[in-house]
Amino acid sequence: MNAKRILVASLLLLSLLFAIWFRGDRHLAASLLVFAAPPLLLAAGVLRGAKPAAFWAGVLALPWFCHGVMVAWSRSGEAGWAWAEIVLSLAVVLASNWPGLHARFGRKKGAAG
Repeated sequence: MNAKRILVASLLLLSLLFAIWFRGDRHLAASLLVFAAPPLLLAAGVLRGAKPAAFWAGVLALPWFCHGVMVAWSRSGEAGWAWAEIVLSLAVVLASNWPGLHARFGRKKGAAG
């Protein structure tokens, strides 16, 4: 599985996670707009091949990670959701940066091993 597929899958799962997690929220529309919509839109951008979408997914993974850590630390009843958010945000960071990491640190063609 390549980095683009992992990134799209992680973003879609993150959007689904937020949609399910906040389904009973009093402010459902605001929750979906703030939490579920951005990863969904970024996944669509990555599928279209827009390079800024992968960049912004990596950038937005930081607040998602921080939110997950904060919730896991402060609300034990939502820890499962928060840990899923943490794992998915880390997957987004890794997948969005993998092409650059591979270009920088990957084995060069013709290089002796």
